[in-house]
Amino acid sequence: MGALARQELRKKLQKLPERTLDNVFHESHERVFAETDCLQCANCCKTTSPIVRENDVSRLSVHLKQSPSNVIEKYLKAEPDGTYVMNTAPCPFLGAENYCSVYTARPAACREYPHTNRRKMHQILGLTFTNAGICPAVEKILLRLEEKLL
Repeated sequence: MGALARQELRKKLQKLPERTLDNVFHESHERVFAETDCLQCANCCKTTSPIVRENDVSRLSVHLKQSPSNVIEKYLKAEPDGTYVMNTAPCPFLGAENYCSVYTARPAACREYPHTNRRKMHQILGLTFTNAGICPAVEKILLRLEEKLL
């Protein structure tokens, strides 16, 4: 999708009522992810660092059988707002064949990525268009929406 088409689609999406916007994203999300194997890509894990909150640190520390302070020291970098991000990219928990070694304890931001099935999509349209450059599934979702709306 070219830059001009992206701008046009974003303007069109911003004009949709909140519930309609959520519904069109959710429908496209379901269809695209029904035929997407994230393990074939894992670009999100290779290139981005999710926000890690205190409850994520707690869950990781239990899973890894390490103290929260050790998890922070070994894997995370503090942000000015009190959250953390992974201290390396790719993610230190990305394993062989793109499997996540802490999958059941992964941070909420990882669980929710790429955020195309959440409520109030109008609040994160900018992030969604950014994520299309990272996640091929988001790009497919936007292409589906472009076909529907333009």
